[in-house]
Amino acid sequence: MFPPVRGGSQRLALLGSAFVVALAAAGCGRNDEPDLVRGKELYVDKCQRCHALARAGGGSDVGPDLDEAFGPARSHGLGEDTVAGVVQRQIALVRRNSIMPANLVEGEDARAVAAYVAAVAGQPGKDAGALAEAGVQVSNKPIVAKGGTLEIPAADAGLAFASTRAASKPGSVKFAMPNPQSADHNIALKDEGGQVLQEGDVVGQGGTSTFTAKLTAGKFEFVCTVPGHEEGGMQGELTVK
Repeated sequence: MFPPVRGGSQRLALLGSAFVVALAAAGCGRNDEPDLVRGKELYVDKCQRCHALARAGGGSDVGPDLDEAFGPARSHGLGEDTVAGVVQRQIALVRRNSIMPANLVEGEDARAVAAYVAAVAGQPGKDAGALAEAGVQVSNKPIVAKGGTLEIPAADAGLAFASTRAASKPGSVKFAMPNPQSADHNIALKDEGGQVLQEGDVVGQGGTSTFTAKLTAGKFEFVCTVPGHEEGGMQGELTVK
C-alpha cells in the first residue's frame, strides 16, 4: 500500500513535495477534523491485511511496516500533517503493478485513514479512549465444538478469528470458518511443532472454509494460511481433551 520511508534530508524533501501535491488534491484550509475512530476501523478492515501498525494491533508483512516507514522520518522532524498527506496521496494514486487495490477507500474515508495512520505510526504506547475500542473485537472465550462441528468464524474485520481459543473432545471433528469479510481467508490446523495437518479452501466473503480432522488429546493451533495472515494475528489455540 505504502512505500518505505527513511530518514534523511533528501527523503524528507521528497515527502514534503508529496504532501504539497496531496494538499492540492484534497483541498487546503479545511477546518473540520477527520474522524480518527472511523479511520482506525477502516484501517483494520481494509489495510491491516497487508501492513503492520503496532497501535492498530499489528498486522501483516505483505506491504511495508508503517511504523518502520514513518517512525525514522518523524524522528527527523516529519510532522503529522505531512505524514497524513503522504498516506492520502498513496491511497489516491496507487502505483502501477501494486497489489493494493485502487479506490480502496475514498473521500472522507481516505482522509480518516490517513489521519489515523499519521497520528499513531512510529508512536509508542497504546490507543486510548474511543480509539482503544475501535477496530477488531476478538473474544478470549473458547468456542466449543458441538455435534461434531467446530465453527470458528473470521472476525468481522481485520486479521483475526472471532476467538483466540477453541475446545473440542477427541474424535472426528468438522472445522468450519464462515467468512464475513471482503478479504479472503481460510482455516487450517497445526500441531504443536507448527506443521499444517489439514486446511480448508480459501474463501471470499460469504463463503465457508471447511475440513474434517480426527483429533487426539493435546494442544493445536488454528490459523489462516493466506500469506501474511497468521503473522498478522489470525491464529488461535485449540485444546482437545
